[in-house]
Amino acid sequence: MSEYKLLINGELVESSTGKTYSDISPATGAVIAEVPETTLDDMNRAVAAARAAFDDGRWSGLPHAARAAILEKLASLVESHAGELASLESQDTGKPIKLARDSDIPFAADNLHFFAGAARHLAGTASSEYTGGHTSIIRREAVGVVASVAPWNYPFMMAAWKLGPALAAGNTVVFKPSPETPLTALKLGELALEAGIPAGVLNIIADGPDVAPSLASHKDVNMVSITGSTRSGKYVMRAAADTIKRVHLELGGKAPFIVYEDADIEAAANGAVVGGYVNCGQDCTAATRIYVHESIYDAFMASFLSKVKQIRVGDPTSESTDMGPLISARQRNSVEGYVERALRSGANILLGGKRASIAGFESGFFFEPTVVAEERQDAEIVQSEVFGPVIVVSRFKTEEEVIAKANGVVYGLAASVWTRDVFKAMRAGRDLKFGTVWVNDHLPLTSEMPHGGYKESGIGKDMSMYSFEEYTQVKHVMIELSGEARKGWHYTIFGDPT
Repeated sequence: MSEYKLLINGELVESSTGKTYSDISPATGAVIAEVPETTLDDMNRAVAAARAAFDDGRWSGLPHAARAAILEKLASLVESHAGELASLESQDTGKPIKLARDSDIPFAADNLHFFAGAARHLAGTASSEYTGGHTSIIRREAVGVVASVAPWNYPFMMAAWKLGPALAAGNTVVFKPSPETPLTALKLGELALEAGIPAGVLNIIADGPDVAPSLASHKDVNMVSITGSTRSGKYVMRAAADTIKRVHLELGGKAPFIVYEDADIEAAANGAVVGGYVNCGQDCTAATRIYVHESIYDAFMASFLSKVKQIRVGDPTSESTDMGPLISARQRNSVEGYVERALRSGANILLGGKRASIAGFESGFFFEPTVVAEERQDAEIVQSEVFGPVIVVSRFKTEEEVIAKANGVVYGLAASVWTRDVFKAMRAGRDLKFGTVWVNDHLPLTSEMPHGGYKESGIGKDMSMYSFEEYTQVKHVMIELSGEARKGWHYTIFGDPT
């Protein structure tokens, strides 16, 4: 097994206690790495290094082009190490190698390239004389020390989404990956040193007792950015309250997938399979609630179920595998519980619904692609985020009905509609309360466009220039033009001081 180290203040270091914890393969249940157990002392040293690096301006004080050049080098290093990173990501998450290699790692590199370029375009609004006697200037400045916490479903991609805008804007960062998937983040620490990111600007720690809550509430951290469950986001908001930290939250989802009567049925069925089962359904934008117009329900379901049956579940290292295991035994148990409760409450399991048995991977955390029929909008399986390969389907009659059902959950991250009618598509784009609405597709993202949710799906945006609203503060600088302030508004209010 390879040796992994933390990145603190520009050095790759072991845990201060020398202890490690075991990183488990979701596919085999075997130990694949020993990871340094981060202590509170390690975390405090990382925060102190980030604080010092921000306060002395070694990063925020660089010309924008200099920061951009270093981030561009980091993006290029990610590309040159793409094969290694994809292999680590697949081992650590259990996702098929082709998904990590052909999607996650290239997209993460593209995100970093985008933010390298964006670093040269950070600016406020144009100056002007709004009072007639003063010039107003808007400065866009870094927030300070950012604590970034990434999830286990897209570990490396989420690292890029967080580090790209934070570093491009001039912040310093303490980055903590999920305890289940630390390997690509720790490898990124090595690449950051090679790219020339100054000491203390980027610090990468791992998991350890009380590290996550202490990081979120640390007095020297100015902002917390987390991608995770809605429950985790609520905890971070409470932890940040005492010091009024800025929070950026990308949280849970329960995406509706609306198939109107005029939709291309084959295209929609294909989209539902990809949107629902990619990454084993462990995606907050996954197509988890399919609403199909009653007039085409049978035709859609025949095509959809036929395609779901063709999903190949198995060895993540195989090019023929479409879906790997869930991340852990705990997550598999959770998914299994949702399905069992749905069955007991009267839902109909149309396909799957149980653990998958894979020859040679008996200790892995596999679950069958599952389809549940449930018409009751208030059912748990309709309302709650399962975060696994489980899709629930139901019928609808009218446009008004389905929009109300789609909006009738606490989440608001992503949604899709399938129709040939441009008017229906435009109305859905207006009326669906979700941060992203796709038309005749589900899941695609691009670095140039924002990603973030409504309601309990979070606060703020990842990607695009809009993400800089999270990682910067706006300052108004007002300059008196005449050189004699007494002739300005002060004179009008207080009178002639002479």
